[in-house]
Amino acid sequence: MQFHDLGLVVVDEQHRFGVEQRDALRGKGKQPPHLLVMTATPIPRTVAMTVFGDLETSVLDQLPAGRSPIASHVVPAADKPHFLARAWERVREEVTNGHQAYVVCPRIGDEEDAPKGAAGAAKKKSPEDEAEKRPPLAVLDIADQLARGPLRGLGVEILHGRMQPDDKDAVMRRFAAGETDVLVATTVIEVGVNVPNATAMVIMDADRFGVSQLHQLRGRVGRGSAPGLCLLVTEMPEASAARQRLNAVASTLDGFELSRIDLEQRREGDVLGQAQSGTRSSLRMLAVIEDEEIIAEAREEATRIVAADPDLTRLPALRTALDALLDEEREQYLEKG
Repeated sequence: MQFHDLGLVVVDEQHRFGVEQRDALRGKGKQPPHLLVMTATPIPRTVAMTVFGDLETSVLDQLPAGRSPIASHVVPAADKPHFLARAWERVREEVTNGHQAYVVCPRIGDEEDAPKGAAGAAKKKSPEDEAEKRPPLAVLDIADQLARGPLRGLGVEILHGRMQPDDKDAVMRRFAAGETDVLVATTVIEVGVNVPNATAMVIMDADRFGVSQLHQLRGRVGRGSAPGLCLLVTEMPEASAARQRLNAVASTLDGFELSRIDLEQRREGDVLGQAQSGTRSSLRMLAVIEDEEIIAEAREEATRIVAADPDLTRLPALRTALDALLDEEREQYLEKG
């Protein structure tokens, strides 16, 4: 599809789109349109591009009108199981007070969804290894356990991506109407779900989710006049990197601060390529977060040099180095959203 006179492209929830997808939208017009990308949690590559000066940024650091603060806590289910019992008590309390709750799981729970077991020689594993090897908790299993156990007597329904569209719509309609107390779901509720009466969220195996995803998920609560509560359940040991990541998420509601944490952990990927995160970085002697001031100074110097000598005729060695670094494909990525 091509537009006759496309002047502006707005990409909401930018972190859910790939580099090529965003660039394809920009190519829908005869001339390159203006581009506005929006997200509560910028992906690592985007944070890197703001540091390098390829994006102008505007930060909205206030809650939208009608929103309430969200309290977030890590629930260590392995070493303190009574904390998980208390989490389900809190869900009951919210329902008793006339509100509703989400329970989020990483997996649906049917056979096709189950991870394959790893073969190999048996060896002693650390608690962190054991937690990572255990299959992620699943919607179908958890919903049944809750309905028979700690949430017995409450209206519990499930929602996941393999349900028929009409069935999903019916479940969401009942939940939005207040007919369901607890919705056990996968990340299908991550965006586009607005139920102001839902005040509590329990994220099972929270360590299986990324920083940005956790922040997006907890944004489903606290959307009305009552404060929100988000409980991050994990079996990872206290000293593990995963546990520290969850502590960071629980400590702030600032999506941009969380994106910087995400960048530190996942790296920025290749700003001259398709990878949006990961250890494959274009940088060899710099780290985006630690060397932000150096990168800013380098950007100013580069701007000055190119303005005075666009073809770098007076700096042949720099021209040669750039030609060696940028083939046609990598050069094109400089212009991609």
